[in-house]
Amino acid sequence: MSKYSKQFKLAVVKRYQEGSTGYKAVAHQYEINHSFVRNWVKQYALHGEAGLDKKFSHYSAEFKLSVLQYMWDKQLSYRETAILFDIRNLNILSNWERSYHSGGIQALIPRTRGRPKAMSPPKKVQPQPAKTDESRSREELLEEVNYLRMENAYLKKLKALVQEQGTGSVTQKAQVVQELRQNYPIVGLLKIAGMARSTFYYQQKALMVKDKYADLKKHIRTIYARHKGRYGYRRITASIKQLGINVNHKTVQRLMAELGLKSLVRIKKYRSYKGNVGRIAPNLLQRQFVAEKANQKWVTDVTEFNVAGEKLYLSPILDLYNGEIIAYETSRRPVFKMVSDMLKKAWAKLKPDDKPMLHSDQGWQYQMSAYQRILEQRQVVQSMSRKGNCLDNAAMESFFAVLKSEYYYLNKFKTIEELEKGLANYIRYYNYDRIKLKLKGLSPVQYRNQPSVA
Repeated sequence: MSKYSKQFKLAVVKRYQEGSTGYKAVAHQYEINHSFVRNWVKQYALHGEAGLDKKFSHYSAEFKLSVLQYMWDKQLSYRETAILFDIRNLNILSNWERSYHSGGIQALIPRTRGRPKAMSPPKKVQPQPAKTDESRSREELLEEVNYLRMENAYLKKLKALVQEQGTGSVTQKAQVVQELRQNYPIVGLLKIAGMARSTFYYQQKALMVKDKYADLKKHIRTIYARHKGRYGYRRITASIKQLGINVNHKTVQRLMAELGLKSLVRIKKYRSYKGNVGRIAPNLLQRQFVAEKANQKWVTDVTEFNVAGEKLYLSPILDLYNGEIIAYETSRRPVFKMVSDMLKKAWAKLKPDDKPMLHSDQGWQYQMSAYQRILEQRQVVQSMSRKGNCLDNAAMESFFAVLKSEYYYLNKFKTIEELEKGLANYIRYYNYDRIKLKLKGLSPVQYRNQPSVA
């Protein structure tokens, strides 16, 4: 731009300020590049006519660093910064920034102009004794302090990143160098990191590539949080497929491992022995835990919870057709009224023609004559497990294991009332929201309400 006179530049600016045309139109009229017009207009607005004078300046290292620091802090472009500081050469700012990142403030010191002096023969270097702190110059001490500060900042950031994400990979080292390069020379940072410059820039390009699984990871986190860590990769895969996203379960399993997400449910194993059969009622179920329709086969049992030295008992009925909890009752004591009240709720769910089989273990409640009379009055067939063999009622035991693993063991309760309210919420969640893979990825209620299922 130095080939244009001040009068010419001023005429171009005045023509633009008339307001009838834009940069490109004015540039076309004067047969110059429109970027010249834009720069002259902004320089004139900030610095007046002095901004259009020819300028040949030598800048100190301190001035260069202050300009760069201002540009970084305000996140300005090279053009905006050059106009603000009345620097006519736009490319010089990129040179300053590149020099500072490669060699620190020393690289910003202006070089001596003119032809270099003839090289003198190399002098024989005599080994110098190690300097003490008292004999070292102020500049040497400051240089060492700055290096130690840079090393300390690098190690602190790397340690925090490793604690958050695990490992200590080259990618993490490159990430730390990138974060600190605005404050420290990149040469020193790469030396501390033990990383080649080419490796650093390769990692920078890799970090800029968009993660193709970003949206899928977001869905995984959302589903995992919604179900409070109760879902493993299989159920999460089924939930994602319900959203219309086709994904392989192995991909979900790998991404969950990367995200550090793991099902909190503990696996339960049962061991038992065979006992007497048919003393009160025969074992009609015979471990056939599959039903062709709703209200055909039911199972029931009682389980116990303990909170702060107090106990709460839960008595539910589960339909083997879809695993739905048909009815349940809770009580502070294991009394028969809890079971009878549960049966009354269950009868309300039956149609007149429904006559399900109700299977239980050999608990004292189910051996009572009152219990048997209630079943006979509703024409419900009684079935009982063999003595001491919980596998004969494995479907009900499985529900208790899921309930305690997904809810009871994962929470702390201050009172029995808090637990009782929470059980009601969980059972509703279990019936309406919690999907089952054997139900085609549907919840028990969704499976029962399918239009295609009678």
